[in-house]
Amino acid sequence: MGATTFTGPAVYTEAEKYQKVEFADIQKNKAKFAQKADNGWLGMVQHYFVSAWLPAKGAAREFYMRKVGDDLYSVGVIVPVGADGVSRIGLYAGPQEQDKLKQIAPGLELVVDYGWLTVIAAPIFWVLELLHKFLGNWGWSIIVLTLLIKLAFFPLSAASYKSMAKMKLVAPRLQKLKELYGDDRARLNQEMMEMYKKEKINPLGGCLPILVQIPVFIALYWVL
Repeated sequence: MGATTFTGPAVYTEAEKYQKVEFADIQKNKAKFAQKADNGWLGMVQHYFVSAWLPAKGAAREFYMRKVGDDLYSVGVIVPVGADGVSRIGLYAGPQEQDKLKQIAPGLELVVDYGWLTVIAAPIFWVLELLHKFLGNWGWSIIVLTLLIKLAFFPLSAASYKSMAKMKLVAPRLQKLKELYGDDRARLNQEMMEMYKKEKINPLGGCLPILVQIPVFIALYWVL
């Protein structure tokens, strides 16, 4: 669908916030992330799931990442041994359900990744969750959300349809101009522009509104 989501290790601390690390950077020893802190977590992020080590807040920890073989990497956290000689650390391994991840650890909900469409997808997901709270059914929530998006874009769609209808009406005149000035591209373009201006037609009016909607519907796909 034209977008990719992040897969790989991630670290979160209160000071450095959410840090994604590419495997390629680990391989080249160029990985940059918070290595020591007394808060935060380290996890491995996949498309729909995440596993994360969750040391207790206030306890010292050291995060590490290294290559151990061909396409094989090791990431983890080192914590000190307690007074009883035992090290205790929490672990979450499961689906990326944002509302639950928020409750488990600060910043853990950030593993939900929509790629470059995050700025559009995050609000869409918020609306979807809001609808689900009222309707109590994901199916109806998705239907209502889709209708709301279509309604929001109705003015753009209507403008697009009007522009395409106008272009269809002047199509015979355009064909005539091509026959008259087909060998003179500059004159042809001039005559076409004058006709568009006279008929108040934007030649891009039919496709631009559709192009604006494409990222939104790709974001909706990723949210779903």
